[in-house]
Amino acid sequence: MALAIAAREPTPAPATVAIAVAAGVMVTIGIVALYHGLAVGRMGVVAPVTGLIAALLPVTAGIVRDGLPGTPVLAGIVLALVAVVLVSRVPGAGGSRSGIEVAIVAGVGIGLFNILAGELPDGQVFGPLVVIKVAAATVIVTVLVAGRRTWRMPRRLAAIAVAVGLFDMAGNACYVLATQAGRLDVAATLSSLYPVTTILLAVALLGERVTRSHALGIAAAIAAIALISAGSAG
Repeated sequence: MALAIAAREPTPAPATVAIAVAAGVMVTIGIVALYHGLAVGRMGVVAPVTGLIAALLPVTAGIVRDGLPGTPVLAGIVLALVAVVLVSRVPGAGGSRSGIEVAIVAGVGIGLFNILAGELPDGQVFGPLVVIKVAAATVIVTVLVAGRRTWRMPRRLAAIAVAVGLFDMAGNACYVLATQAGRLDVAATLSSLYPVTTILLAVALLGERVTRSHALGIAAAIAAIALISAGSAG
């Protein structure tokens, strides 16, 4: 809220608040479904299916709204979708079922969030993001209370949780700004490549090895970014 005041953003109109609330509910459903799917299903199915649907929905919405992009950008989007699947693949461990039905719910939830966030009016970022986070927190608290689940967190995780929240807010803000500055499909495609960063950090900080699928996905992501950047600049 302090950033919204500092940026002198106008008070969100009722329609903007409604979009932000819907976005907060959708992203909460998507994230909870994703984690549930990873817990009960096969990660090698849940992660890539979720990532693909979450990227494909806003890409489709962007093309419907703005028309087809130029050939280099369109090629980059297709290549990026391939990259999302490749970098999201993990060894087939987990439960006895695939979890694809939960992955579809997760992908739709996150994808709708990406579409709704792209509908926020120009010049309004931080105010609507506060509404999104409040709506998300309300959903989570409601589920915890209704399910009589504990919400206590070890003190040692408090600082990490705060850092994650700040990074999440920064990422959401950058995404909203990207949709306001350019095309929804391009912003959604590039933001969907976040698993590449996760893999690179895991290699650098945790010493994990890059699988062949991940290496191909990273290469495809780099090529996709280059194509989209070149096409957008042109």
